Amino acid sequence: MKVIFNGAEKTLPDGVTALEALKALDRRAAKSSAACKVDGTAIDLGVRIKDPGKAVRVEPVPLDSKEGLDVYRHTTAHVMAQAVVELFKDALPTIGPTIEDGFYYDFDSPSPFTPEDLEAIEKKMQEIIKKDYPIAREEISKGQALELFAGNGYKKELIKEIPEDRVSVYRQAEFVDLCRGPHLPSTGYVKAFKLTGIAGAYWRGDEKNKMLQRIYGTSFPAKKALEEHLKRIEEAKKRDHRKLGRELDLYSVDEEIGAGLILWHPRGSVVRGVIEDFWRAEHRRHGYSIIYTPHVAKLELWKTSGHWEFYRESLYSPMEVEGQDYIVKPMNCPFHISIYKNRLRSYRDLPIRFAELGTVYRYERSGVLHGLLRVRGFTQDDAHILVSPEKLTEEIKHVLKFTLYILKSFGFNEFDVYLSTRPDKYVGELENWERAEGALKDALADEGLAYTVDPGEGVFYGPKIDIKIKDVLGRAWQCSTVQVDFNLPERFDLTYRDEKGTAARPILVHRALMGSLERFFGCLVEHYGGAFPLWLAPVQVIILTVTDRNDMYAGDLLEKFKDAGFRAECDTRNEKLGFKIREARLNKIPYMVVIGDKEQEEGLVAPRSREAGTMPVMGPDEFIRLIEKENKPLGGGRT
Repeated sequence: MKVIFNGAEKTLPDGVTALEALKALDRRAAKSSAACKVDGTAIDLGVRIKDPGKAVRVEPVPLDSKEGLDVYRHTTAHVMAQAVVELFKDALPTIGPTIEDGFYYDFDSPSPFTPEDLEAIEKKMQEIIKKDYPIAREEISKGQALELFAGNGYKKELIKEIPEDRVSVYRQAEFVDLCRGPHLPSTGYVKAFKLTGIAGAYWRGDEKNKMLQRIYGTSFPAKKALEEHLKRIEEAKKRDHRKLGRELDLYSVDEEIGAGLILWHPRGSVVRGVIEDFWRAEHRRHGYSIIYTPHVAKLELWKTSGHWEFYRESLYSPMEVEGQDYIVKPMNCPFHISIYKNRLRSYRDLPIRFAELGTVYRYERSGVLHGLLRVRGFTQDDAHILVSPEKLTEEIKHVLKFTLYILKSFGFNEFDVYLSTRPDKYVGELENWERAEGALKDALADEGLAYTVDPGEGVFYGPKIDIKIKDVLGRAWQCSTVQVDFNLPERFDLTYRDEKGTAARPILVHRALMGSLERFFGCLVEHYGGAFPLWLAPVQVIILTVTDRNDMYAGDLLEKFKDAGFRAECDTRNEKLGFKIREARLNKIPYMVVIGDKEQEEGLVAPRSREAGTMPVMGPDEFIRLIEKENKPLGGGRT
């Protein structure tokens, strides 16, 4: 049998297992592999490779690769499921996929799992791992599978939906699970794991279905990697924007108003206002026109745009107004298009850049709502650019530069960039899709941005670039997107007069730099742990008095700081100074100014920094000059 490994052709016996093939080709790679790829398809190490009559490409799937970790964690999920059904005889296993940094498994259990149950499950998992049960793949008919899982309605539902005539199951000791694989060769391959939490979850994410019990976990090939990950989890819990949102009085959600609808409290609104002011000023400086559009529109508008057809499940139901159906807007683009169409446009006008902080409403199932990150009403930092075809690449480059400038201004300096290509369900001509993808690739190359191709993840009307920011813990957050659209200009019959005076079709570029203000704000809270940089802090300076004799001087200083443009407050309560300092620290205020009798007599201030602690005593003007240098966006660099 001919195989290609690392570009070289080798000869191996027909029918060797994937593991035997890897050992013959590269013993070190075989030792550190979770699975094997044959002509791009991942298979178990125990699967035999049959001679297809041509050379096949063989490559290892390393344990420390993303695919390798997925295999490793998927096997750990099966070990956990085996432990659960051995300990809890009435628990029915349903599905157990891998997720970013871990896995989960959902069970239909008559009683909720407890933290004590997790300890018992972990202990049973250790026993299963120690016994090193072989993990065997079997392919059986759908009829056999339905008989095998006769007592599990969840598995039967999944089996019936599989289009193929045969399905695969994996067996380890007495435990059998429906699964595509691949998996590790045996349970003993799992070295380090931890069950991290319990939650309720509806079957298949639908609140109309039964609530199941979900157990989360993670695993790593090495104990040290697991320990480092668990430390990051603990730090992430401290930075959780939902926890800090309550503690710092930034926002809330009231079930009487509605799930997924954010109430911005005064302090959160201050930060949002600073973000919005910066956003508007920079957009005007970069050639955008700020516009405002309604929150509702006729249903026919969304039928014309295609959103009703392609995103119906995410749109709210129509409301009848004077015999016509209206819906709350899920997108801003049709409104921006309408403004473009309001008058005749010339090639000299292009590119036209419309920008709006537009609030939109989309239905999300209650089971996926999550603080500020998944909501039902949110404000997009939206823009739509109408550009001529020959200027498309240049305009995308302009957008990419602007995007990175904005993100860096907020302290994000590491990014993952993805190019998402044509999905299975799309509109428009293939030629236009290829032109659009080519323009995105050229712009990324010209800007020197490394990227990963995300096949089939474009939107229905065009390909896109997605930029994920990395926070201080190394987590990636989806925020920025740049999308090329040939479809809506056709649907809405957009034109401009070219140099010859004839009608030409512009290209539409959709883009959002921060994504939504809600999600971006949640990212900021977790990135900084609530300790915003000075220019974003809701309260920048707080004056702390030692006694009530200092109240008048404190009042004068308060006005002075406000006149200098700082958001300042004064704490004149009859409390001990140590108590006031601790409270200011808990509120993560960047600067405290302590005022006692000595400071008052000499007209000085005794500042304390959130980061550096006690600072030298100085005059108020000197203090203002000092913090003025810090009171600005971070190192984005002017574009």
